[in-house]
Amino acid sequence: MKTTQQQDWLALDGAEGEGGGQVLRSALTLSAISGRPFRIERIRAGRAKPGLLRQHLTAVQAAAAICGATVQGAELGSTRLSFVPGMIRGGDYRFAIGSAGSCTLVLQTVLPALWFADAPSTVTVSGGTHNQAAPPADFLIRAWWPLVATLGVQQQLVLLRHGFYPAGGGEVRASVTPCAALQPLDLTERGALRQVRAEALVARVPAHVAQRELARVTQHLGEVAGEARVLPPDEGPGNVLLIEVVHEQVSEVFTAFGERGVSAEAVADRAAREARQYLAGRAAVGEHLADQLLLPLALAGGGRFTATCASSHLRTNAMVIERFLPVRVEVADEDGAARVTVHPRVD
Repeated sequence: MKTTQQQDWLALDGAEGEGGGQVLRSALTLSAISGRPFRIERIRAGRAKPGLLRQHLTAVQAAAAICGATVQGAELGSTRLSFVPGMIRGGDYRFAIGSAGSCTLVLQTVLPALWFADAPSTVTVSGGTHNQAAPPADFLIRAWWPLVATLGVQQQLVLLRHGFYPAGGGEVRASVTPCAALQPLDLTERGALRQVRAEALVARVPAHVAQRELARVTQHLGEVAGEARVLPPDEGPGNVLLIEVVHEQVSEVFTAFGERGVSAEAVADRAAREARQYLAGRAAVGEHLADQLLLPLALAGGGRFTATCASSHLRTNAMVIERFLPVRVEVADEDGAARVTVHPRVD
């Protein structure tokens, strides 16, 4: 995907769209792949703490490492950055966020670029694997990874150690084999329902919390395959409830996190409500999986899927993608859902 010569600088405004880290992360990925340098200002201007936090800084450093980029502005709190990519190189990479910042968002910044590297890679990221501001590692492993595999991506994701907010300390490892090209994805139907299962995890939290969460899920969804897991104490404190909905064509994962002062039943209510709304509809993927599928489809040059809704994250991502790649993203309302189509752009 990388061009032989870098093109003109691309200027980006981090305040556009949802005003968070999505503009930066997508720009880093696409710059490495396309070879086009960019400058970005007003990074995360729409957030309470603008600028680069630890997870964003780690994403910048990781993207720079895999493609030998020249970077200016890579420091905590920075609201502007310039990034000049080099060639994407495979290898053994390790990145430590140093907080409960999201491992998964760092991985999703570098993995698509490493799909087009010159050699296989392993990427190990330490930090937060389960926090409310990002998809948990289980989501990537059970929902996102199987779908990108259908595009021709050869990668494996392993959760080595859980890391909850605020302590962090988790670790995720990915192994990637480069591919010559991606195949378009057509995912407009989810197929027949195969299974609904729930998993409640606790670390340094009483085991009865997990049992109560599972009991509450059955009140919402009926009998489901349930498992309560007590993690090693040094992986906590933390509590997460995962509800996996498995259809023929796609698996979805809905998540809720335990918090001090919030009952186990309230945690279960949040996750079960999302799962029940998804089951009641016809769209192939939920809001968050839709966000994560758009960039792989764009790299494949085309494809389509139906989603429960088109979030501000998705629309922001589409805006950045269209700046870097010769594609057009079309979002259309359809029977209370959204149909997202990626077309090759004809200039």
